Amino acid sequence: MTNVDEQLVEEWEELLNVLEKVLGKRPADLNGVLFLIGVQELGKGPITFTKEQKQDLMHIAICKVLSLSGFYELEGLDKDGWPHWRVVEKLPHFSLISQETLLKMHVIRYFKEELEFF
Repeated sequence: MTNVDEQLVEEWEELLNVLEKVLGKRPADLNGVLFLIGVQELGKGPITFTKEQKQDLMHIAICKVLSLSGFYELEGLDKDGWPHWRVVEKLPHFSLISQETLLKMHVIRYFKEELEFF
């Protein structure tokens, strides 16, 4: 494992620990953290979501975190207050492992820069 990989693993664990302290429950995986970001970005608080809305929340989260590197740009909100994003720069083709690594790096950046979580 490289130093970058080790640092990512350490920062990811640190983030999960912080979220566990704040929420009282540790997110199970990347998808759980993306869901939390989606809820945060939607800004409607803790409400019950349909399965489709949960998928939409994860899409919002992915767009938001990848917008930090200029891949997406917020177009605006629809009549119900849901954000809509547009692709600014196409993502390069990655393996699933590389996709997860890229998302984790951006999620950590989101919590550091946007929410000043840790």
